[in-house]
Amino acid sequence: MKAERLIFAAITVFFLIVAPIYWFASHEVIGTVVFLLALAFCGMLTVFFTIQSRKIDPRPEDRKDGEIIEGAGEVGFFPSSSIWPFWCALVVMIMALGPVFGWWLTILGVALGIWAVSGWTYQYYRNEYQH
Repeated sequence: MKAERLIFAAITVFFLIVAPIYWFASHEVIGTVVFLLALAFCGMLTVFFTIQSRKIDPRPEDRKDGEIIEGAGEVGFFPSSSIWPFWCALVVMIMALGPVFGWWLTILGVALGIWAVSGWTYQYYRNEYQH
């Protein structure tokens, strides 16, 4: 977590410097708000990674004497390819077209959205590649 903390701390300092410069150079409100929100977001991540790094033991990549073999083993779960993100994106598109062509299209999109999100959520409770 040491590397992540340092990266986000550097980005936080960058936004801390850039936000006032942007305000004084442009006097534009929306851009300044975006910089301040980015500052807050990166600051929250810096605090989160700092707290997490104190709670857990240092990882091999965080220690100077860490060996490559110490990081061996299962990395995590990587899902197979899935069609459900496509269906969810299609449903969002249908819902966005609702105000243009009629609210009935948004209602249809919500109904299809329940189906798509349920399929994406429960795709691992079926046999492998059966989606």
